[in-house]
Amino acid sequence: MNTAFLRALAAPAMRITQLLDALQPLALLAARLYVAKVFFLSGLTKLRDWDTTLALFENEYQVPVLSPAVAAALGTAGEIALPVLLVLGLATRFGAFGLFVVNAVAVLSLPEVTDAALQQHVFWGSLLVGLLLWGPGRWSLDHCLVRRWWPGAPAGR
Repeated sequence: MNTAFLRALAAPAMRITQLLDALQPLALLAARLYVAKVFFLSGLTKLRDWDTTLALFENEYQVPVLSPAVAAALGTAGEIALPVLLVLGLATRFGAFGLFVVNAVAVLSLPEVTDAALQQHVFWGSLLVGLLLWGPGRWSLDHCLVRRWWPGAPAGR
């Protein structure tokens, strides 16, 4: 078969692939910002009405091992601090892992989860796994720091 013909067939697919590759930093930034917003707003809600938060952890959520007060404090702290890391793209994989744990504990600690709520948690968890696997992208402090202090090291996408 003629290689020029094969190249002509493959050229549109290669252009599309290049375009999609160029969109990766934007997609990773969008994932970071979206998940950060969801968890940060949840943490603010818990902070605004701490008495209700404690009551929920005492009566509704079934967090194993931890006392309700400790679980409420740790969960709220994670929902406030870890999203900041995602927004900045700083220690992104650490932040994504922490929020993944918060998300998993939230699902496992509720006695009943509606299908719609479960789907949201699955979606958030999927975005967090994507950030764990692919990193924060080029539009992040992680990327800038790795390029500056460890030239030649793989900086992720």
